[in-house]
Amino acid sequence: MMTKNDGRTKDEFNKQLDESLTRLQTDHVDLIQFHEIIRFEDPDRIFAEGGAAEAALAAKKAGKVRYIGFTGHKDPSIHLYMLKVADRHKFVFDSVQMPVNVMDYHYRSFTHDVLPELVKRNIGALGMKAIGDTVILKSGAVTGLECLQFSLSQPVSVQITGIDKPSILDQAIEAAKTYDKVSKEQMAAILARTKPYAMEGKWELFKTSALFDSTAQHPEWLGTTSPHVKSVQPPMS
Repeated sequence: MMTKNDGRTKDEFNKQLDESLTRLQTDHVDLIQFHEIIRFEDPDRIFAEGGAAEAALAAKKAGKVRYIGFTGHKDPSIHLYMLKVADRHKFVFDSVQMPVNVMDYHYRSFTHDVLPELVKRNIGALGMKAIGDTVILKSGAVTGLECLQFSLSQPVSVQITGIDKPSILDQAIEAAKTYDKVSKEQMAAILARTKPYAMEGKWELFKTSALFDSTAQHPEWLGTTSPHVKSVQPPMS
């Protein structure tokens, strides 16, 4: 059982965790992930004094969570920075969730930049957005089955995919049965076909627009700035 948490401060993290446990009707979850690490300031806020990392560790000690991870969809550099800040605080993540898809392979690539680092560190890699909320399919360059087969062929621990009707479930099952039977030549052809569509991020709107940035639309979900951080007002012109 897994949930996500938008809180960047200790108080907001604890509030959202308690809400999740109540809604899930349980006293603990197996995995909780800091959600939408999409800004470079997110890691610094989480690991600041009074930040969400303190709350997550306390929750783990209390038995409310077993494992701790983070998610994000914007830029692999931000994921790598999150790992760097965690290292500085001697904090070890159990999982990382990120886009792994045929377009990502060519553009601002989590597959190339982050996934090998997770494998090296033995951190659970949760792939997502294999089809990009169907946006990738609208390019006409690739089928849903091919998208899933590619993502499953990468060294992910699990590939998350949305299923809203029986035919989509059947497609996911077919991908799970066949992804390791796709030849290197066939996979190369899929990637060659998708490369011209991928280079400007047009079909990965979660990277190039704010449409999928729920915390940008609801900054209050992040929590107020920690008390020791003073806001600086720009000078009057």
